[in-house]
Amino acid sequence: MQRAFQVYMKYRILACAAVVAFSLTAWSQGPPPSAVQSENPVVLDWTPPALGFLAQQAAVKNSFTLDRNMLHAAGGALAGDDEPTKQAIGHLDGLSVHMLKFGDMGVPDENAVTSIREAYHLRGWKHVVTSTSHGGPVHNGNTDVWVVMDGVNVRGAVVLAETPKSVTLVTVAGDLSPIDLLHLRGHFGIPKFDGDNLAGQAQAR
Repeated sequence: MQRAFQVYMKYRILACAAVVAFSLTAWSQGPPPSAVQSENPVVLDWTPPALGFLAQQAAVKNSFTLDRNMLHAAGGALAGDDEPTKQAIGHLDGLSVHMLKFGDMGVPDENAVTSIREAYHLRGWKHVVTSTSHGGPVHNGNTDVWVVMDGVNVRGAVVLAETPKSVTLVTVAGDLSPIDLLHLRGHFGIPKFDGDNLAGQAQAR
């Protein structure tokens, strides 16, 4: 009986070792997609295909990406009394901006802008703001904001601002709050938008 028990335990140990070895081998080839998605829910270099279509027709286009170190350096250059914005920048892991400007004919295809909005809906992002501004040909336009959630945390956001002659798409990643997004307006190419809905969400938390 004791001999049989020893043989049984030996095979149990070998089986467990095999499972551990297999798991380590699989992880060395890269973590499973679910793990990647949990750790990096926001991909800064991804944009909807429709944005590329519009970029081909833009008279002026400008794109850039700032990593965490660049953002923190920029935050350190802010005025000393702007502490809330500095704290918001400190919560960022990265930011990408795409600015497209068109000629006198304006945005060439409104359907392409609609496709950009639909792309974030299909990816499961939460739409939190639609803002319409008036006050001249430069400021007239629509702004949409989406956020991606990781539990109760905001892990990133997208701001799409459209005027009659321009389209701007900004993607931010980090560990943010709605208030952080409000303080980031007007910095790094993020347009100023009506944040009443975001402010309401912040008060509800």
